[in-house]
Amino acid sequence: MSFRASVLTLYPEMFPGALGLSLAGRALESGLWALEAVQIRDFATDRHRTVDDTPAGGGAGMVMRADIVAKAIDHAAPKGDPRPKLLMSPRGKPLTQARVRELAAGPGAVIVCGRFEGVDQRVIDARELEEISIGDYILSGGEPAALVLLDAVVRLLPGVMGNDQSGTEESFENGLLEHPHYTRPQEWEGRPVPAVLTSGDHGKVAKWRRKQAERLTADRRPDLISHPLTK
Repeated sequence: MSFRASVLTLYPEMFPGALGLSLAGRALESGLWALEAVQIRDFATDRHRTVDDTPAGGGAGMVMRADIVAKAIDHAAPKGDPRPKLLMSPRGKPLTQARVRELAAGPGAVIVCGRFEGVDQRVIDARELEEISIGDYILSGGEPAALVLLDAVVRLLPGVMGNDQSGTEESFENGLLEHPHYTRPQEWEGRPVPAVLTSGDHGKVAKWRRKQAERLTADRRPDLISHPLTK
């Protein structure tokens, strides 16, 4: 069974978006994964297709209603659907490469894209939504975050990348940022390719790459140094 993603959104026209191009787009066309965008407004009960209301206790903005969002989730993922249910949220756990790999190894995902001030907590609890964040900043809605998550996942699906090893030698795969890359020409604007990379000594190349990865990580992401994968 191929990876199947259901995205619940107020803007289904945003999908597949960039996911319809390049590696993800070719994989989508060939059936390596499937995508459906579900319009949450289709589950509203009034003629205005209202999906939000004022926050309990007062405050600015609007909150997406639990009953409407729940109907959309239950439609996309009926009882027995094994796919994890995700909510893209700035207060969620940071998305990691490890979680991306877990998702890529599974049957797919149901992804809720929040808008306004957020989603009623009751539906988050009742439908056991896993809140995921792609960074410490605020977006207009969960759709761009869902696109990012799916792009990260889809590229790891079997058959999507031409060289499966490409997905294992990258930043975060071993707890470090990735080493620098070089290619032809041998010299450009007075800057040569490091000699070790053209030495033909694979052992020396591996050691150089590891050292460069450690240096970059210590300089740019020292928080990763304590990651167990770097031990």
